[in-house]
Amino acid sequence: MKHKLLHLCALFAGLGFIPLAAPASAPHAESARAETPADHAMRALGARYRLGGSSPRTGFDCSGLVTHAFEQAWGVTLPHNVQAQSRIGIPVKRSALRPGDLVFYNTRNRPYSHVGIYLGEGRFIHAPRPGKLVRVESLRSSYWSARFSGARRVTPPG
Repeated sequence: MKHKLLHLCALFAGLGFIPLAAPASAPHAESARAETPADHAMRALGARYRLGGSSPRTGFDCSGLVTHAFEQAWGVTLPHNVQAQSRIGIPVKRSALRPGDLVFYNTRNRPYSHVGIYLGEGRFIHAPRPGKLVRVESLRSSYWSARFSGARRVTPPG
């Protein structure tokens, strides 16, 4: 039972539900890694889809999840529109993706009609569609791979 509890705590900490404090003896505890848009998007894992939504309380659509994650992480307001988000930042090849990059898909018979945030290791997080929850998927799945439109990298301000 003790091991199960430890595993649950580790899982919740990894998802951001339990804050992890640096040990008091850590020499540079105050210089902890800044939270990224990907970190904030992961906190929305399991939130419901809602067209036009941009908060964990009310739900998210795909561009609303991106808008929320970047606002929370960097205080940057991105447009709540996939087409507009597809013109922000710099283009990135699929082979050069880094966590936090925006990944775009053709899900409505038009390029750049869906967006998610790349997490690394071939995975991305997104708000898929009505009736579904924010979830993590593989870029390599046949569905997403066939619909990949491109990727953009947005850099933090300053």
